[in-house]
Amino acid sequence: MMRPRGVYVAMMTPFSQDGAPKLEVVREMVEFLVEKGVDGLFPVSSVGESVHLTMEERVLLMKTVVEAAKGRVPVVPGVGTTNPYHSTVLAVEASKMGCDGVVVAPPYFYKISEGMLETYFQSIHDGVGIPMILYNIPLFTQPLSPELVGRLSLRPRIVGLKESSGSMVEFVNFMDEVKRKGGEMSFLTGREETFLAALAMGADGCMVATAAVVPEVMIGIKEAYERAEMEKARRLQLAVIPLIRACFSLPFPAGFKLAMEARGFPMGPPRQPLSERESKEADRLKERMKELIREAMAALG
Repeated sequence: MMRPRGVYVAMMTPFSQDGAPKLEVVREMVEFLVEKGVDGLFPVSSVGESVHLTMEERVLLMKTVVEAAKGRVPVVPGVGTTNPYHSTVLAVEASKMGCDGVVVAPPYFYKISEGMLETYFQSIHDGVGIPMILYNIPLFTQPLSPELVGRLSLRPRIVGLKESSGSMVEFVNFMDEVKRKGGEMSFLTGREETFLAALAMGADGCMVATAAVVPEVMIGIKEAYERAEMEKARRLQLAVIPLIRACFSLPFPAGFKLAMEARGFPMGPPRQPLSERESKEADRLKERMKELIREAMAALG
């Protein structure tokens, strides 16, 4: 059973002017990231605008990334939807095409009870024999509780948690509750700003969009920590903070796509168009993004 560890990339989705996914750019991104040494790929992600994709587009993106990765790194696409049936359909497709696991976020839009949330995850788990990574992202969906994650950790194919609350208090409580329940899973931070802190508390890695923009720096944090080079690890962690802040200065995920453009990949327009004012701000920000990427890379020494 796979256990996600290291630097996993939450991948963005490039679009052409007519709105179709640009699959040739997706392939180029995969090659770039694999060559840089990332440990895994997470397509059809929140930063990849998954909620704006059709079911067919989600499957096509999964297939494209799996084929481009050629088994060199694990591929764990997002399959979270508003209901367990659609999520299970996507998970079955991911399993058929050879994905190593799937990332499952809670349903969005309708507020549901914790019991319904547990049933949602259980239905997907029981409906397909593929490893599952739970995804806590309170910014967009109902938060997961440590108690719920503790119970779910006893399911044989639930292998990890992507924790994107940004709270280290929440992070350590998830870890403690899983241990208390006797479960076992990997813990990945979904917030770039907390990568080093999470590693220090026993995290297994990260699953973040910044790993697509500056994979060298995120890998550098992990490797410096593993070598006990704490001063370098802190320097690299602090070096990405201005870049992350700039990415969040536009409506999510437009800033991250702009940073990917600055790294040389034509990402095209977001599925949810920016306002005229925001588009002008993006034009001004692009050159600044290039500067912030250079500064972050300079911290590698």
